[in-house]
Amino acid sequence: MRTGVRIGIDVGKARIGVARTDPHGMLATPVETVPRSPEGDDADLRRIRSIADELDALEYVVGLPLSMSGSETASTQDARDFAERLAESGGLPVRMIDERLTTVSAQAALHRTGRNTRSSRPVIDQVAAVILVQHALDTERASGNPPGILIATGRF
Repeated sequence: MRTGVRIGIDVGKARIGVARTDPHGMLATPVETVPRSPEGDDADLRRIRSIADELDALEYVVGLPLSMSGSETASTQDARDFAERLAESGGLPVRMIDERLTTVSAQAALHRTGRNTRSSRPVIDQVAAVILVQHALDTERASGNPPGILIATGRF
């Protein structure tokens, strides 16, 4: 198991949930919800890079939204484009992992604590990012290999 902080990213149309792991790769915790910037404005990327720099992160783990059957959804290309922009911005490796059911799991977890979906939207994004990066940690621990697909700069 590699040591170092991973930054989990749940990309949405309006918000981006951000989570982090501890340096030993054992536990994920929420960080913040970053507003999604309009096209041509990289404020969201700058904020996420700032978080990663502050935490001396090892890599980014970005969720790849797929349908339950494993096919692409309307959000798949958006997440890929975001991951590519993040990779091209330099600094850290970017890995994409399957995020099926992370948002559903996050909503269910918040409902169990008595929170409703409407008032919890920003928190749901963070919890989804926690679930995503925790899954990446668990996968790496079980397989001994870094999880997901490493994104190279340029089109894929």
